[in-house]
Amino acid sequence: MALLLSTAVAQAQTLPPPQNVLQLSASATTEVPQDLLAITVSVQREGGDASAVQSQLKQVLDAALAEARKAARPGQLDVRTGSFGVYPRYAPKGGVNGWQGRADLVLEGRDMPAISQLAGRLSGMAVSNVAYGLARETREKVEGDVAAQAIGRFKARAESYARQFGFGSYSIREVNVGQADAAFQQGMPRVRAMSASMATDEAVPVEAGKASVSVTVNGSVQMSPR
Repeated sequence: MALLLSTAVAQAQTLPPPQNVLQLSASATTEVPQDLLAITVSVQREGGDASAVQSQLKQVLDAALAEARKAARPGQLDVRTGSFGVYPRYAPKGGVNGWQGRADLVLEGRDMPAISQLAGRLSGMAVSNVAYGLARETREKVEGDVAAQAIGRFKARAESYARQFGFGSYSIREVNVGQADAAFQQGMPRVRAMSASMATDEAVPVEAGKASVSVTVNGSVQMSPR
């Protein structure tokens, strides 16, 4: 067994380096309408007692969460809590002179009109962030189509380059396909401060744009004689 191992190592050391190997890459990109909206609504409170600030935040968040759950529909309008925290407020000369806190509620899904309406009527909450993206089903379908385009370009380039170098054919040695995920993109919300007793049915103005989906194929091919 030791003899076989030493023979294999010796052969590997004496093998000539690969020849007529071409490194190349190709990519494809498309733009599709964004079909996913995420609106974050927040409440902020401050005071001299941390427990009181936390209690006030919880009271507003619980009421907004109960209202939001009534409108929730899986995939179309999903509701989840975001950050929740109380932090010390420091005086200019040092030392803690109070407490401030914030609680977030995130509304997201594909039903943009319903999400914008709900965000506008949650009492005591103000819009703090608006983001757009692609639903998973949309992204997967688009990535499949774009990947097919990128692979086709990779193969066409490999064939073209092989011919330009005087070879008749090629074979793929290794290849890697990478997707650029269409993450949420930040929008420009119109932020309104609302008191705890204030409620409105005015929808938050939203307008989705387009998302870019890209796929890159890179690897190496072995060019062969005619």
